[in-house]
Amino acid sequence: MSKSNEEGLATLKNSFDILEWIHKNNGGRPTEISDLLGVSSSTAHRYLKTMVDDGYLVKEDGVYHLALKFLAFGEQARTRKDVYTSAEKYTTMLADESGCRSTFIVEEGLQGIYLYTSPGSHSVWTQSTIGKRIPLHATAGGKALLAHFPKKKVKQVIENGLKAKTEQTITSKKQLNDAIEQIRDRGYAFNKEEQIEGVNAVGAPVKDDTGEVVGAFSVSGPSNRLSGDRLTDELPQILLGVTNEYELRVSLS
Repeated sequence: MSKSNEEGLATLKNSFDILEWIHKNNGGRPTEISDLLGVSSSTAHRYLKTMVDDGYLVKEDGVYHLALKFLAFGEQARTRKDVYTSAEKYTTMLADESGCRSTFIVEEGLQGIYLYTSPGSHSVWTQSTIGKRIPLHATAGGKALLAHFPKKKVKQVIENGLKAKTEQTITSKKQLNDAIEQIRDRGYAFNKEEQIEGVNAVGAPVKDDTGEVVGAFSVSGPSNRLSGDRLTDELPQILLGVTNEYELRVSLS
């Protein structure tokens, strides 16, 4: 690879690192970008100015933020498949029928990504998590997906590390494989304080008309409200009912 190509790739990586930093920290100052990249302040300013000129960043009171241009990118990514777009209505329906926070997630890069969320009457979340990446092995929807993925993909998830989010998180290959077998037999997955302490959830996979799993719905809420028969019987039935309606809609579209 030529020196100019290497420099171009380094510049591209630095640009993405800047965007990631600003997104994670809800804004960034030139001094922070300079420290992040290990470059002079003048070089950091050039990066930031170029990204402002191209419409990717905006500058407010000396702080750089992501520009609304990313809305167009995100919306195109979220709606590029019909099965993604039509899931919004059923996420809301699930929240209305269950009274719980409801989500629709898909897998990308061996992680779960929230495409749609809808608060229920007992929701403990006050902020949107759309676009947030979550570990598959620690979430109800994620485990529902894993239970229907090829063994090769499950192996990749395990090799990437089953990091603990709480004391209840599955962290061993055997635990995960045992859970996957149970989920396949049962048709839905539980998350009992495995992602967040004090929060339980139920998740079910969503299949298209070819039988391929394209995402997962889940409902979640405080563990003191989602327990006993409510968690193990009532909510799974509501979840599976909405999931079946959605799959029928997809098969007829």
